[in-house]
Amino acid sequence: MRPNLMLALGVLSGLSPLILFFLVVRFFSVRVEDDEAVLVTRFGKLWKDLRRPGLHFTPERLLPYVKLHHVSLQRDFRQVKEVHVNDARGTSVIVELFVELKVRDPVAVTFAVEDWEGSLHNLVAATATSVLGHQDFQQILCDRVRLGDQVRQELLPEANRWGIDVERVLVSHVQLLPEVSRQFFVAVAARLDRARADIDEMGRLKVARLEAETSVQVASLVAEAKTQYPLAISRSFEKLGEQPAVLEAYQELYELSLLRPHRTFAFRGFDGKEMRAADALMSAPSALQSSAGNGSNGTSNATTVSHGEVVRGAT
Repeated sequence: MRPNLMLALGVLSGLSPLILFFLVVRFFSVRVEDDEAVLVTRFGKLWKDLRRPGLHFTPERLLPYVKLHHVSLQRDFRQVKEVHVNDARGTSVIVELFVELKVRDPVAVTFAVEDWEGSLHNLVAATATSVLGHQDFQQILCDRVRLGDQVRQELLPEANRWGIDVERVLVSHVQLLPEVSRQFFVAVAARLDRARADIDEMGRLKVARLEAETSVQVASLVAEAKTQYPLAISRSFEKLGEQPAVLEAYQELYELSLLRPHRTFAFRGFDGKEMRAADALMSAPSALQSSAGNGSNGTSNATTVSHGEVVRGAT
């Protein structure tokens, strides 16, 4: 046991200078990370501004009146939520803004303003209220990029004085109060109903106009067709005139087509020396009346007068 103990004591005695050196470096040095600045103050006044990454030997850090302030120089962002804005028409709008920033001057951001994050939040909210208050809700909802750039331009002078670079501002979320949302939806529904009624009325007017234009076109075509019919008949008669026999047969058929059987009387067996056909028709009125009455039932009747017959045609 004693040799092992002596070995352990020997190792510890050999490592003790290294351990002591490490502790001295650890407690008497300031470590600076990448994209970071460490401000060393004495009695509240800036003494050192350490920005180079690595270890900086600063034995004064152990003194009670020496303070270290770590400031990140990385690109960062902040979300400013529930900013209440009254637009140009007095509508209450709740917006949320996304602010991308970077600390350019750690000394200014530490000593030029107290609680720079809270001050930046208040500054962004006030600027957004001022800029968005001159816009109506539709512009805020549809033109977020331009309004975000306008808010950024308003922020730059004060933010630069604090040592902060505001790289981008975006209106990330827009909403209405519940009661305002209901009123807004009612107004939108009324506008949609009105637009639908206008479209329906416009459609009816267009249909009526189309029907009128179609009627005019149909009437013109019918009139043109009626004018073409006599011309076609005349051309047909002209061709029939080239064949007299055919024309004569056509005329005979046409004359026969004009006869109405239930209104036609035929006279047969009358000689010009005895009695004329007209006299025979007038000499037997009762027979003719009976014949006309039976003829309405679709049968043919014949009445003999002297040596001839008066026959009423059948239907």
